[in-house]
Amino acid sequence: MKRAWIGAILGYLLAATANAADVKDVRLWRAPDHTRVVFDLTGPAEHKLMVLSNPSRIVLDVENTRLRTSFSDLTLDDTPIRQIRSGVRAGDDLRVVLDISTAVDPRSFTLKANDQASDRLVLDLYDKGAKSARAPVKKTVSSDSKRDIVIAIDAGHGGEDPGALGPGKRREKDIVLAIAKDLNALFKADRGFAPTLIRTGDYYVSLKGRRDLARKRQADLFVSIHADAFTRKEANGASVYALSTRGATSTAARYLAQRENAADLVGGVSLSDKDDMLAGVLADLSMTSTLDASLQVGTEVLGHMDNIARLHKKNVEQAGFAVLKSPDIPSILVETGFISNPGEAKKLATRSYQKKMARAIHAGIKNYLVAHPPSGTLVAWNKAQGGTEYTIARGDTLSAIAQRFNISLASLKTANGIDGSKIMVGQKLTIPAT
Repeated sequence: MKRAWIGAILGYLLAATANAADVKDVRLWRAPDHTRVVFDLTGPAEHKLMVLSNPSRIVLDVENTRLRTSFSDLTLDDTPIRQIRSGVRAGDDLRVVLDISTAVDPRSFTLKANDQASDRLVLDLYDKGAKSARAPVKKTVSSDSKRDIVIAIDAGHGGEDPGALGPGKRREKDIVLAIAKDLNALFKADRGFAPTLIRTGDYYVSLKGRRDLARKRQADLFVSIHADAFTRKEANGASVYALSTRGATSTAARYLAQRENAADLVGGVSLSDKDDMLAGVLADLSMTSTLDASLQVGTEVLGHMDNIARLHKKNVEQAGFAVLKSPDIPSILVETGFISNPGEAKKLATRSYQKKMARAIHAGIKNYLVAHPPSGTLVAWNKAQGGTEYTIARGDTLSAIAQRFNISLASLKTANGIDGSKIMVGQKLTIPAT
């Protein structure tokens, strides 16, 4: 009887130990309007969140969990967190206390383990009254309110979602952010264009959140930049994608869309962030000019990328990418290459190639928008006045430019004072009105 009692106690203790979770790592990211703290767990765990005052503290009680890492390496600069400390509560529970220096709105949720990440406990501290959360308006560029063309530039992944991983510990999120910033700088230098970065640093934005930011900022065009991976490391080449409402145009397109759409599972999206877009909205998309414009601008970008990179496909492909589902904004997704391919990963990691890629994307987008500017913009006004400007890209010829803008070669030469046929990459041409 005594042995049975002792055995039962030991069995209970072993079961309790087996069900216990460990916090194996803690990570922190700062976004423009909130701070995210992610606790990586070895298994699922229940938790409670409390807000205490005098002094201000956020308390997390995590049941039957042990801390197997340290908070000492976390960078708390530019966050509302002064310090993070921990202790044991009720024998087996972990208590984490965050001392807060400014007012925040805390939210917490757990994420179940998936193919790409373990169980996680996520704590988001939203800044109260943050100016950065306000949506910017379209800026004007002249006294008679001719506005800029707004281009939303989206660097894929970020924060706890590294995206695809390549040889040498290269991460998609780092490469595409560098290209996005280069593209942003190029459009900033162009009169009549107002670029806006969806992600400005190393933090995650949900797929729906990226579309919402583009809409709040009244974007005329949305471009999402990626460097994905495939099941075979031999796969290579750059691609451009637009949305499909009827299925993917290839097996690779379907695979990449599924990978990108699963990013929220890694990035950590709470139930309230789920995409509730109705199928009817997507049906309406096919009846508007949005998808057609997406395919046209995608074709322009693909043509310029062909000058610096091998293309995976010669045509713009289509698939059900969630990040492209804005019914009112032409949207494209640019795969700058396969980071899973050793050769392409090496090139994508260099600043020189990142800048080349940004210039190719810039030239393609700008060419389309100069030829098809949104109404009410300075670019549209310039086109009407015969003052449209075009920047020569690698591979351009005067005859091809004249054909693209539906003008004669003679009128193009006359407008720019050109006698022969010699032109240079980066040279700016005036396109006369047709």
